[in-house]
Amino acid sequence: MMAGRRGVAGGSRGFGRVSTETMTDYSVYLRNMAGLWRHDARLAMQIDAVPDEAILPTEPSKSGPGTLAMEASDGKRVWLHSRYDPRAEAEKFVDGIDMSEAFCFVVGGFGLGHHLKALYERLRGDAFIIVTEPNLVLIRTALMHVDLSDLLNSGRCVILTQAETSHLHEKLQPHNTMMMLGTQIVSHPASNRIAGEFHAALRTMITDYASYCRMTVMTLVGNSRITNTNVANNLPTYVATPPIDVLQGRYAGYPGIVVAAGPSLHRNIDLLAELSDRAVICTVQSTYKTLLRRDIAPDFVTSLDFHEQSRRFFEGIEDFRGTHLVAEPKATWHVIDTFKGPVSLLYNEFAEKCLGKDLAYRGGLPAGTTVAHLAFYLAQYLGCDPIIFVGQDLAFTDHSYYAPGSPAHDGWRGELNRFNAMETKEWEKIIRARKVLRKVPDVHGQEIYTDEQMFTYLQQFQSDFAKCPARIIDATEGGAAKVGAESMTLAEAAARFCTRPIPRQLDAYRAEAPVFEAGRLPPARARLAARREELIKFRELCQKTIDLLRKLTDLADKPGEFNRVVAQVDEVRSRVQQHQTVYEMVSGVSQMAELRRFTADRKIKADDPSGLDRARRQLTRDVDFIEHMLEGCDALDKILSGAIERFDRAMEARGVS
Repeated sequence: MMAGRRGVAGGSRGFGRVSTETMTDYSVYLRNMAGLWRHDARLAMQIDAVPDEAILPTEPSKSGPGTLAMEASDGKRVWLHSRYDPRAEAEKFVDGIDMSEAFCFVVGGFGLGHHLKALYERLRGDAFIIVTEPNLVLIRTALMHVDLSDLLNSGRCVILTQAETSHLHEKLQPHNTMMMLGTQIVSHPASNRIAGEFHAALRTMITDYASYCRMTVMTLVGNSRITNTNVANNLPTYVATPPIDVLQGRYAGYPGIVVAAGPSLHRNIDLLAELSDRAVICTVQSTYKTLLRRDIAPDFVTSLDFHEQSRRFFEGIEDFRGTHLVAEPKATWHVIDTFKGPVSLLYNEFAEKCLGKDLAYRGGLPAGTTVAHLAFYLAQYLGCDPIIFVGQDLAFTDHSYYAPGSPAHDGWRGELNRFNAMETKEWEKIIRARKVLRKVPDVHGQEIYTDEQMFTYLQQFQSDFAKCPARIIDATEGGAAKVGAESMTLAEAAARFCTRPIPRQLDAYRAEAPVFEAGRLPPARARLAARREELIKFRELCQKTIDLLRKLTDLADKPGEFNRVVAQVDEVRSRVQQHQTVYEMVSGVSQMAELRRFTADRKIKADDPSGLDRARRQLTRDVDFIEHMLEGCDALDKILSGAIERFDRAMEARGVS
């Protein structure tokens, strides 16, 4: 890490007046860097590359610890810390922060780290700090002067040095749940005067990311039961239809077009018909009928929505034109049952727990936030390059919500009259979301409205684009600007990239693979029935556990009796551990139980109670958790029973037993 560094004399150059905390060697720097290397090697390399000559001059304060003056954006000199007592100032800074609820503290400005050190010493439980700082020289200077090794070694300090979405997502993703439990923005006034625009931009980005975390986690919790119900009901199709494995890299080097349902789709939809033999067309379910009406047969259509209403995207279609449906197993079984073309369901962990690896193994894609994300991941899986987006507005282009001719418009037609036009219906749908509307730059650099949900989708796309090896083209011709995508018209993209026919022999796999292997149904049905029997035994153990926990609650101040019951709890717990797969399945349909326990654990750790108070809070947490698990057992039993009935009907229809 320090190879080639100069010794004492070289290390002190450029410091100006040296504070009493300035090192005569690199010992503090080495301690600080050891922690930074452990948790953020990339940033550590950048910091270590800052030359000694660039290190900023510090000055001792009246009380000893160093401080530093820098030039503000208005040209004035600003002291980052007190010239009298930086430590006392840092303690006062932390005194003004409410530490009781938040688990994440966002601080704008690294300074010399005095305020960060004081904040870290007050953190409760698993709380952590995000610090934003664009000046690598300043960070290097701080690490030379102030011992922050405890903070940096803890792994509870995330340093953001770039106002870039992909950088932010990469750094913060491991902390999603903690951010959801409570994030507080803290302003360091002196740092704000130095780099106010940067810190303001990061505050906005982090606030947006925290909203994205909350939406993601709460969607997962809220939809866990219906998602797993859909997976279970799709198990007959899951085991009997071919996986997508044969598709990996099949269309390598050929362009892929991802068609979404944004309002700009009408601007270039007609050109798609001319490109069907020169590009792989992957469409989302809501545009499928629209394309068929224009005699455009997509190669693939994606589905993942859990709601039964999604079946309307495929109802009434007589000829599916060979389109291959690629769906997540969590998609409503009504869609899977309605679609009459080739079907492939992606890998699903819950399906594997139901059936075992031997029956459930298959290729998969990243979990799609939307059907458009799934279509994008599919295009990558196919090997398409470039990947061209059409109709992916992620904003209200021309004050519209849907593309003309979309299924939503079909549903509105009965309400239209001379006082209520389609444009009125579109605007009403947008304005109902006025509380979550925001403005973003569009592809022309002008402001355009989007909403909170589409904004989170945009963030996810931009993060995905940064990791995608293929070239990304935004040929939507409207909507929000997308970082990581080149903007051009579809006509221009077609002229540049869609220049050769796709060999039709690449599609031969559809004729070669069996559409539905009914012989795989009986062993899968038997495996599912065995899992349900195991669930019944697991529920009995959960009931015994909660009965014992309630006893313990009444015996918390009677150590002898308490310990005897604890021994019984330990014996039941050892039996519960023999049913790990069923435990995970129950947790899968009872995500609220896991979230409540996680939250309770963090609050107990933060409050750090002792003695009887700690014991009672832990017992309350455990009783609450097992109550939710029992309810989850009942829900899972209903899900598995329904899935077994689905197997029975599928086997009867195909004459297998």
